Amino acid sequence: MLNKSDTIAAISTPLGEGGIGIVRLSGKKALTIADKLFKGRNGATPSKLPSYTIHYGHIIRNKEILDEVILSIMRKPKSYTREDVVEINCHGGILPLRKTLEAVLECGARLAEPGEFTKRAFLNGRIDLTQAEAVINIVEAKTELALKSAISQLKGAFSKKVQELKDETLELLTLFEAELDFPEEDIEKTKRNKLIERIKRITSETDKLLRQSREGEILRDGLLVLLIGKANVGKSTFLNRLVGKERAIVTHIPGTTRDIIEEWINIEGIPVKIVDTAGFKKIENIIDKKAQEKVEEKLADANLVLFMVDGTKSLSSQDKEIAKIIKDKKMLCLINKVDLPEKISKNKLKSLIGNKKVLEISALKGKGINAIKKFIRDSVFAGGVSAGESTIMVNARSRESLKDAYNGLLKGFDAITEGLSEEFIAVDLKESLNSFKKILGETLEEDILDRIFQKFCIGK
Repeated sequence: MLNKSDTIAAISTPLGEGGIGIVRLSGKKALTIADKLFKGRNGATPSKLPSYTIHYGHIIRNKEILDEVILSIMRKPKSYTREDVVEINCHGGILPLRKTLEAVLECGARLAEPGEFTKRAFLNGRIDLTQAEAVINIVEAKTELALKSAISQLKGAFSKKVQELKDETLELLTLFEAELDFPEEDIEKTKRNKLIERIKRITSETDKLLRQSREGEILRDGLLVLLIGKANVGKSTFLNRLVGKERAIVTHIPGTTRDIIEEWINIEGIPVKIVDTAGFKKIENIIDKKAQEKVEEKLADANLVLFMVDGTKSLSSQDKEIAKIIKDKKMLCLINKVDLPEKISKNKLKSLIGNKKVLEISALKGKGINAIKKFIRDSVFAGGVSAGESTIMVNARSRESLKDAYNGLLKGFDAITEGLSEEFIAVDLKESLNSFKKILGETLEEDILDRIFQKFCIGK
């Protein structure tokens, strides 16, 4: 159980050698502890200094100078946690940071738990839960687009939309509960039609938010793209072309790639993990068997499969086997080696993969690479969404609550259009209202909050 009366402290920068490292304190004793340790120029005393100021001096403990520092002061309530906050900017080595933190703890602070600074910002009302979770998204952002979306969430873009939907759902629920209090007065047909339009609009807006959050999930976690095909089809050459360096060994010998090769790339702001798999072939030994098992494991998690075939050869039994394995996955078929004479039957390929999209490429010459990148981007943003401004980068917890809110509204819409009583409609709307509250962190239990903030690093 969090004790908000404690003053907490932690090293807020990565451990290791660097130019600067920061020891952060937050709580009612932060300034008092700083008074005990900090000796500033002209005898400056931290507790008597104004907010939003920085001061040069030394950290001294038992008459020993631990480090030469810059001390920053942020007084409540206008600080990150809405408590008194002190940040001690030390030299960035492990030893001065550790010794300064030990001195701070000896003077009355306790070591912060993971994410406790941000948790206090949430509990003290400075940010809501979606904004708190945006902090992790900013730290873990893999592309500029992901960072832009996370910053938008931190500024409250997502929570503002959720708050509006919550307020509208509450207002609608209030109208139906009022009808329950006066059962002798039936809802007029005109009034019921207006209520239908309102709940329809709220449902539509929630669905839109849910779709945007799916895109944001990919921005945060990345798109897993599996490259699959028979041995010597050109997968490794393609990977090297896409990555822009020789990441995989390429030879004329079939089956050069025996293990999974993974590489992160940035495709128009989307973090994409390309996984180059061992070529499918007849299993002749334990290594081949293990390689195929790894491919099948990755296939289960893949968001998109790039199925590569050799345009200079007829479709083989391995091609047909792969097509059967991936038939239920989202897939793009690549006919490789189009810079050479073609022998593949496109009609047979179409009958094998159905209505899946096919692109002709040359991994060796770089032909078709931009078309593949466009397909990947469009598969995320449905062909032209202004990503970053409209994308909502939320986590699984918020997405599940959004789904619950949407389902409740959908059931409420069905109930009112079918002419069911106000009691049934009110139950569905309450379900949605509670889901919106969960997203904002208004109804979560302490243990759930602990699990959320444990994902943060100590010092954040």
